[in-house]
Amino acid sequence: MGAPTGTREGSLQAPTRHPLDWKNPEFWNEDALYKELERVYDICHGCRRCVSLCNSFPALFDLVDESDTMEVDGVAKEDYWKVVDHCYLCDLCYMTKCPYVPPHEWNLDFPHLMLRAKAVRYKKQGASARDRMLSSTDMVGNFVGIPVVAQVVNTANRMKPIRKIMQAVTGIHANAILPRFHSRTLRKRMKGHVSDLVADPTSQTTGKVALFATCYGNRNAPGIGEDLFKVFEHNGIPVVLADKEQCCGMPKLELGDLDAVAAAKDVNIPALARMVDAGYDLVAPVPSCALMFKQELPLMFPDDPEVAKVRDAFFDPFEYLMLRHKEGKLKTDFKQPLGKVSWHVPCHQRVQNIGPKTREVLELVPETDIDTIERCSGHDGTYAVKKEFHDISMKICRPVVTRVEKAAPDHYTSDCPMAGEQIENGLKNGKEPEHPLTLLRLAYGL
Repeated sequence: MGAPTGTREGSLQAPTRHPLDWKNPEFWNEDALYKELERVYDICHGCRRCVSLCNSFPALFDLVDESDTMEVDGVAKEDYWKVVDHCYLCDLCYMTKCPYVPPHEWNLDFPHLMLRAKAVRYKKQGASARDRMLSSTDMVGNFVGIPVVAQVVNTANRMKPIRKIMQAVTGIHANAILPRFHSRTLRKRMKGHVSDLVADPTSQTTGKVALFATCYGNRNAPGIGEDLFKVFEHNGIPVVLADKEQCCGMPKLELGDLDAVAAAKDVNIPALARMVDAGYDLVAPVPSCALMFKQELPLMFPDDPEVAKVRDAFFDPFEYLMLRHKEGKLKTDFKQPLGKVSWHVPCHQRVQNIGPKTREVLELVPETDIDTIERCSGHDGTYAVKKEFHDISMKICRPVVTRVEKAAPDHYTSDCPMAGEQIENGLKNGKEPEHPLTLLRLAYGL
């Protein structure tokens, strides 16, 4: 029988990701961008498999269906941006839905096309003061982290009259949960911490870890980092904080400010590469930050050996624990059952292709039942707090909230702390999320 000819069916091979060709002048050519947007939009219109993901696809299909031709050629070019604005680079369409990703000959990479559009627009127009502020996590954190300022900001962020004024002035939605700021950061809490543990390597781990705290884990949720220290060191894994960190660059990536991403990389990669050279594996408590080092920076800088070195040493915390468990290096001396747990799987963890490692670890706890929810929370870090997108983000999150409500769990959790807050915002029952590392610490009785 001869070899098949013609267009091949999609999804028959594992997807491959091409590097982001952002150094090529053609990447920034606006006419070429519009041509590629039209090509990809036409393919998406003919498929519509991704309609249940983010709002980019319903926005596109509504534009097509409401046009005179009911085809992409009937959509005004200026309306193409309505699709771009709703993409927050979760990557789920590429990794879980699209049948036309490479190596398919149509070579469709929707998230990277949206990123290209955002970058072209940013270079041409810049961004609003609000969007620049929301993506400048280090600058905001350094200022709001001042003790008196932190107290005032945290109080103001929870007062509805002030939030309504803030919405009118800044465009930050009054009903969005905003993260707390801690003047006593993780770095301050762990200052002087020294472990007397000796690294016990396995075939895939060195047995000692450098924690990239992330700007969120350092200033907004330092308790998660403390939980990681406790859990890892209980399992004989010495942990240190990375020498320094700047924001991983994910907020700037989603804004399209690729130069800022490169600047953050120039700070973080040398520091992390030195930790790898010293024999440390790397972990981060926020999936988006881990993904930045495991995928996005390697795709932006495919020929940088230091970026590759950091990529190969980076792990999700529960991925790391399960690698240790497979070789008998994880303690199961749990003291406290967790009961029924609703576990939301963040998009940026799903697309790491590591499997449900958080569930696998938590299921080791006796009398613990995990209800896995693989739906987007719609948060993204900045999307859910913007006035024009908050209600849509809550609509995206509604199936997740419904699942948690029906389960009536003892605990609900997400590896992404911001996704957890988004679910909390939908539940409106006063019950707060608990990070999986917090639950594991609870189970160990630490």
